[in-house]
Amino acid sequence: MTPDQVDQALEAMRGLFPETPLQLNEHLSARYGANVYLKREDLTPVRSYKIRGAFNFFRKIVADSPSGTTFVCASAGNHAQGFAYVCRHFGVQGVVFMPVTTPQQKIDKTRIFGGEFITIRLIGDIFDQCYQAAREHVEAIGGYMVPPFDHPDIIEGQATVAAEVMQQLPEGVTPDLVIMPVGGGGLSSGMTGYMAGKVSPEAMIFCEPQGAPSLKKSLEAGKVVTLPKVDNFVDGAAVARIGDHNFGALKAFRPDQVLIVPENAICVTMTDMLNVEGVVLEPAGALALAALDLLPRVALSGRTIVAVVSGGNFDFERLPDVKERAMRYAGLKKYFILRLPQRPGALRDFLNLLGPEDDIARFEYLKKSARNFGSILIGIETGKRENFAELFDRFDQAGLGFEDITENEILANLII
Repeated sequence: MTPDQVDQALEAMRGLFPETPLQLNEHLSARYGANVYLKREDLTPVRSYKIRGAFNFFRKIVADSPSGTTFVCASAGNHAQGFAYVCRHFGVQGVVFMPVTTPQQKIDKTRIFGGEFITIRLIGDIFDQCYQAAREHVEAIGGYMVPPFDHPDIIEGQATVAAEVMQQLPEGVTPDLVIMPVGGGGLSSGMTGYMAGKVSPEAMIFCEPQGAPSLKKSLEAGKVVTLPKVDNFVDGAAVARIGDHNFGALKAFRPDQVLIVPENAICVTMTDMLNVEGVVLEPAGALALAALDLLPRVALSGRTIVAVVSGGNFDFERLPDVKERAMRYAGLKKYFILRLPQRPGALRDFLNLLGPEDDIARFEYLKKSARNFGSILIGIETGKRENFAELFDRFDQAGLGFEDITENEILANLII
């Protein structure tokens, strides 16, 4: 991939959709004392950058392919939607394999983007089963498998994000930091490849969700590492193995240039951007913005920062879970097991311990743990995180037995 090839891909792409904006965000700039530019890939026709790689892959094959050639992909998310949109653009047939467990909203959106040019097949309970079925189908029909990230043409297509950024920055401005989310590595390998020689390698910052640090682990090992398991909450970046081509493009970077972002911290960013800016982001789309909080303020102050907002395909049925995670991470909500005496007035005495900003969000009698005591699950929300320290002091003074289970993953998963 050369810059000229990327520029050619970008020129061809203009026939599909206009450039996405690079916006100076006043809210984040004021927070960090920097000039924070957001590359809004959530504003493509399919609300993610994945359309770029798919388009570039297709355009190099369609012109020379015989009539009736079928393209195939396996995806339950943004890659499927970009694939479907490009199938309709080129007027070619495509088959999208999705797990049976794919949410109906994603199935419907993919069908809308592809229209009569795509067929959706729901196979398998997990992605690996779906992917294997897609590969078998490609071999049977002699079609083309369109990978989500591990292919030079996909990487070249995603590199057009960087080409637009360099065109859109104010004249004479070079970014001090470029923050990119990483899943399989298509976006980051494309952007760093295009910016090589234009932006310092030290300026490149990568971010991965805590539950899927495939790039960081691979850089630490000096070879591609397959994670034994991943947390799928950040579904757009929850990849167990970074692509081989992608790692080849990124292996010269240091492991400490990869920031690991807790999933619940991403939720704080999602709710903040929704409430303050009215911007709807999927977890992977908020990843680069959440990473800003992990960098020292001195490293941000006065700098020009470009953060890639990679996608906005968010299912609002997930909003209660996102809000819950955000409040827990911010220290504004906690869960306890209380040991209350079985006597009249015990609950009233407990309620009198709560402060003016404390609110009971959940109350559930669990069981009678002893003859004179009972166990209660209680969730408390408050206005400021420091309120909990004062509440704990009142609990102790009252001799109230309690256990904070907010960060106890096993108990929380079982009873919360």
